[in-house]
Amino acid sequence: MKLLIFAHVPPPHHGQSYMVKLLLDGLGGDYRAGAQTARGPVQCYHVNARVSDNMEDIGAFRFGKLLLIVRYCFEAIWCRFRHGVRTFYYVPAPGKRAAIYRDWVVMLLCRPFFRRSIYHWHAVGLGDWLQKEGYWWERRLTHWLLGKPDLSMALAIPSIRDALWFRSRHVAIMPNGVADPFLDFEKTILPLRAARLHARRRLLAGQTLTTEERTAAGGDPEVFRVLFLANAIREKGLFDSVDGVVLANAKLRAQNSPLRIHLVITGSFYEVAERAEFDAKMASPDIHGAIEYAGFVTGAQKTELLRTSDCLCFPTYYHAEGFPLVILEAMAAGMNVVTTRWRAIPEQLPPEHPGFVPPRDPAAIARALESLFEHDATALRGIFEQHFTEARHVELIAKVLSEAA
Repeated sequence: MKLLIFAHVPPPHHGQSYMVKLLLDGLGGDYRAGAQTARGPVQCYHVNARVSDNMEDIGAFRFGKLLLIVRYCFEAIWCRFRHGVRTFYYVPAPGKRAAIYRDWVVMLLCRPFFRRSIYHWHAVGLGDWLQKEGYWWERRLTHWLLGKPDLSMALAIPSIRDALWFRSRHVAIMPNGVADPFLDFEKTILPLRAARLHARRRLLAGQTLTTEERTAAGGDPEVFRVLFLANAIREKGLFDSVDGVVLANAKLRAQNSPLRIHLVITGSFYEVAERAEFDAKMASPDIHGAIEYAGFVTGAQKTELLRTSDCLCFPTYYHAEGFPLVILEAMAAGMNVVTTRWRAIPEQLPPEHPGFVPPRDPAAIARALESLFEHDATALRGIFEQHFTEARHVELIAKVLSEAA
């Protein structure tokens, strides 16, 4: 199969662009860029359809974006005839008008030239958005232009609604995977997790730690380190995480507990109003010293935060949430996870996972964080290794595309 991948890779850095890069690299890279041998039955031709330079620009309409999309479409059509590429891979938009209109342009210009179309539903909820908020003519036009793809790859069972709404001829479940950031987990991460858990249990039992115990636990075992690793968006649970930590720390102080919670928030802000609201919260005396904003992180800085944090706090109810990679990264690090049962998240974690909370409920977040002080989450590492590695994901992608070919 010669596959035209019409999707962008980082930057901007987010889950969808990361997964497109993983797909492209896993299948052998862009044939035009020197990848002369495909891995398996698929030969990739990549059109890097990037229209935004940063996170703040995603979803915004600019006339220049339309010109870029048209240019990318002509590049795809040129590949169709120059290299004989007949299969078109595309990541449909979430429920946003500007993004949907972009899809219209792409499908109107490109789809007639390709024999087969494959959709990868990284963003979830397009069909529901069209039903609830779209005009009748938007629903009809979107269905006409995007409907009846030959194959839809959904991230999990809850994600197949879009594939069914667009009457896909075939549907495959394709969970995400990530590169293992901790290949040395047993030697470097596991001992730290065990030492910190042991120290917290002794502190909660009213016992005094030795110098050796404190050193093995990273020097601050009385601090339960919590990480919010996502784009700084209200719907991702940003403000709920802040309020939950404030409530939890207030309760710990009232109980004279030896423990306290420190929250590190990462990610870029989309909305100016939300950044202003966040800055106002950070000025509160209740937050002083307990919450830190680290901005956008990647590479070694991100890996270090995953290594040194005790718990991920990700109480998302984001409208386009699919199969969040941050949960997989936390599982790879053997961290505790506080999150919601939103969309495909319950298929990432065990059914009995103790960190599930309702959306928009800071009080539940506070209770969940406190309940995890003595919980050993390192078993999540085994689930990651079995189901959600990069190698496993690429293996599934290659299998599905082989069957399609």
